[in-house]
Amino acid sequence: DGLRVDAVASMLYLDYSRDSGQWTPNVHGGREDLDAMAFLQEMNATVYRRAPGVVTIAEESTAWGGVTRPTDCGGLGFGLKWNMGWMHDSLGYMQHEPVHRKYHHNEMTFSMVYAYSENYVLPISHDEVVHGQQALVSKMPGDWWQRRADHRAYLGFMWAHPGKQLLFMGQEFAQGSEWSQEHGPDWWLLDPGYGAEADHRGVRDLVRDLNGIYRETPALWQRDTEPGGFQWALGDAAEDNVFAFLRYAADGTPLLSVSNFSPVVRHDYRLWAPDHVPAWREVLNTDAARYGGGDVTNPDDLKTEEERITLTLPPLATIWLTPLR
Repeated sequence: DGLRVDAVASMLYLDYSRDSGQWTPNVHGGREDLDAMAFLQEMNATVYRRAPGVVTIAEESTAWGGVTRPTDCGGLGFGLKWNMGWMHDSLGYMQHEPVHRKYHHNEMTFSMVYAYSENYVLPISHDEVVHGQQALVSKMPGDWWQRRADHRAYLGFMWAHPGKQLLFMGQEFAQGSEWSQEHGPDWWLLDPGYGAEADHRGVRDLVRDLNGIYRETPALWQRDTEPGGFQWALGDAAEDNVFAFLRYAADGTPLLSVSNFSPVVRHDYRLWAPDHVPAWREVLNTDAARYGGGDVTNPDDLKTEEERITLTLPPLATIWLTPLR
């Protein structure tokens, strides 16, 4: 499928992890490693030329410009770059108790300031869920039900956010323990007869449905690298722990994603919505019973009135709405 290159920053900077006097500036007097740049450019150009259809991904943790810019435009030529900022900010937000999340609201919105500076992949990486970091579901606060709800809501938010998605071993079925290279994922959690297998199967089924709807919904990927493909519907509802945004396909067809990261049901919640869509229907709800949720849903069509829709927000959940056809 391609290549993922680790620790690209350590290659690009001559002074990386070096003190003064331990490195020599390049011919221009800078700290950039020109030989490393040339090597990475040649590697990417060669890979894409010899194996069309594959992808190269850079794990690069600095603000180096042009990691995913084509080599003929002076970039390094990677297909994607890990969005380390999104990963750290969003995981930090989710680890807070819901009552404290309002003080960290910007950690979930800041990624849109730089979302189009590179072609990003949103990584729940191995670095975050092994070596004592805890599995994704185990990072969440609260009891087991709340942890799984947060886990599902976070995945729904992640799949709707601009960028590609990456999960690490076991996160796709809410494995509670850290992954072990000696034992592999805890597949037995899905076995019939295990007491909580429905909990894990529900998350697995959610990930399957997220992928299916994603594939069938151009709004989620067609303009993934264009600022015009995204619009906030509600980005400042810190007191409510609510985030709502629209994704747009090339023909203007939208998808509305709404996340409620508080543990309370919000009835008759009003949101801005474009008036050219007369009505919406719920196509995904991470609180659905089949995923292990409380089944607080919006079964009826939601009409747009004066650029507003009124809906019910389930607790610790993400819902997706598409125009009624």
